[in-house]
Amino acid sequence: MNITDLLLGKDSSDAVGALARQFGISEAQARDAVASMAPSLSRGMQHRTKESAGLDSLINALGKGNHSRYIDDPGVLGRKETTDDGNSILGHIFGSKEVSRNVAKHAAQETGLGSSLLKKMLPVVATMVMGTLGKKILGGGAAPAQKQSSGILGTLLDSDRDGSIIDDVLGMAFKAAFR
Repeated sequence: MNITDLLLGKDSSDAVGALARQFGISEAQARDAVASMAPSLSRGMQHRTKESAGLDSLINALGKGNHSRYIDDPGVLGRKETTDDGNSILGHIFGSKEVSRNVAKHAAQETGLGSSLLKKMLPVVATMVMGTLGKKILGGGAAPAQKQSSGILGTLLDSDRDGSIIDDVLGMAFKAAFR
């Protein structure tokens, strides 16, 4: 199961509904937006966690960030603090606002929703991704062992399920270069 499947699964349906209400769109449109943006977030995480330090950083963030609250209490998705946290997450994942803009632009083409709306939604979706990963990896407990976490993360973040992230990262870089 990949991160998109988890985000759109029954455990996250309240969060998707809250996202739709927050941005004044239908739940179907919110699901489409999440389905369009989550793979890019996943690929960004894959890129950042290729090295041990990046994986350690992600596991540390999941352990300390209380991100599961974004799924457990979807009412917090509309808060300014959530958007701020999401922007921080995006900075860690993508390292550049330009990549975030490209993700929103691509999602706009896929969903028919406006690029400016999707730019506003992206930080909130990023918090939902971290919340979903936190719940899946940590459950309700303490930080997991790194070996177990990297196996779970690898499964969740391999968007095309081919066992390699190289093609995903190269594809993302190629698309960004020619937009």
